[in-house]
Amino acid sequence: MRRLCVSAAHKSSGKTTLTIGLCAALAGRGVVVQPFKKGPDYIDPMWLSAAAGRTCWNLDFHTQSNAAIRSLLATHAADADVAVIEGNKGLHDGMDLEGSDSSAALAKLVDAAVVLVVDTSGVTRGIAPLLAGYRAFDPTVRCAGVILNKVAGPRHESKLRAAIERYVGVPVLGAVRRSADLTIVERHLGLIPSNETLEARAVIDRIRAAVEREVDLDRVLAAAATDPVSVVPPSPLRSSRVVSAAPVRIAVARDAAFGFYYPDDLAALTAAGAEVVSFDTLRDTALPPDVDGLFIGGGFPETHMVALEANASLRVALRMALAAGLPAYAECGGLMYLSRRITWQGRSCAMVGALPADTVMHERPHGRGYMRLRETAAMPWPGGHPALAHAAHEFHYSSLENLADTVRFAYDVVRGEGITGRHDGIVMGRTLATYAHLRSVGDWPWAERFVAFIDSCRRPHHRTGNGNRGGMEEKAMPSS
Repeated sequence: MRRLCVSAAHKSSGKTTLTIGLCAALAGRGVVVQPFKKGPDYIDPMWLSAAAGRTCWNLDFHTQSNAAIRSLLATHAADADVAVIEGNKGLHDGMDLEGSDSSAALAKLVDAAVVLVVDTSGVTRGIAPLLAGYRAFDPTVRCAGVILNKVAGPRHESKLRAAIERYVGVPVLGAVRRSADLTIVERHLGLIPSNETLEARAVIDRIRAAVEREVDLDRVLAAAATDPVSVVPPSPLRSSRVVSAAPVRIAVARDAAFGFYYPDDLAALTAAGAEVVSFDTLRDTALPPDVDGLFIGGGFPETHMVALEANASLRVALRMALAAGLPAYAECGGLMYLSRRITWQGRSCAMVGALPADTVMHERPHGRGYMRLRETAAMPWPGGHPALAHAAHEFHYSSLENLADTVRFAYDVVRGEGITGRHDGIVMGRTLATYAHLRSVGDWPWAERFVAFIDSCRRPHHRTGNGNRGGMEEKAMPSS
């Protein structure tokens, strides 16, 4: 199995753009490319999946053990020609001073050769000490070569190549010209997700063309091929099925407003005995029929709040179903959607109104980074470990205001911001709504627990008026 880790000297070097281009260009040659992304990112994996034509998987030191990372990579790259891993931040950046959670550490863990992307804006001879420093800082990281990015023109490229050849000797695998055609529009959380733009394919094709033209793909593949193969074989997967009867049907919001889902979480729901059915919060006027539970992940409801408000039929149906006892789980964007309203850029739009709080967007993040959460007695899902502090992640520019004093919380925040700085995870009836993004791995198999909770709640002979199963009397709710 050939493995490449695409990293950079620092963030915003164009690493994601070039990784997208490499995946698309190699796939265009008939090479089977398996993409991976370091860290808890949702948006970059969407682009990488579209570019490679295969689902991108996250490798994250915060939520996975070293053995789990190696096993996941071996499992999903077993039938691929090359695994392409996009790092995050700079090659040696991370939370740990010793670098144990850096992209360099990940490359060493999975025996991947590193391709270093360098933003060459305003640099000529200075490229040499930069690369020499990266080479000397940790000699155990094998740097297969460098891709020069944002090169001004032929003269600039010539100076860069001459300095590298004379002083460093690192192979130059490509020199990509600065071009507006390679720009992916950004938003407050980074790149705009590929599921939100109709031009995603055109953007990928433009990036692919530049990489095919300006990167030596044969040398890139050769650099990966010379790496020793020492990735451990995958561990046998234990059965996680918790439903003994018919599968529980879980409606999952998947559209331009909500698209932040880890593929292994969705797979874990299925493995636990769930049938996942998608619905569109922007276009569908009702939930899918006969669903037993609801999952609304993260996304950008604020940029779609006018359309979400306009779909009043679905908002009312959701509010009635949740009031009638439909088990639900909502993360970040889903939490915002279930609140009473979202206020952003001087405008306020009505949302579902299932939670006694209002969402307000801010110019700066209110919660960003890794979290540690400890469950409280209010956590509704079975099988918890109150003594353990679980790993999660948050990245939100919003906060909740006018929150009812009677709200119960499923989590105490050990590290992070959450909803109040001390608590996260609003529990209302059978709904759990949180700013934290969970991942169903390790000692916190949330997908199994959620499916078990839904299974314990469903009553096959009782269904709410909109076709959804529930365990409570349906209550009439006013429309907004």
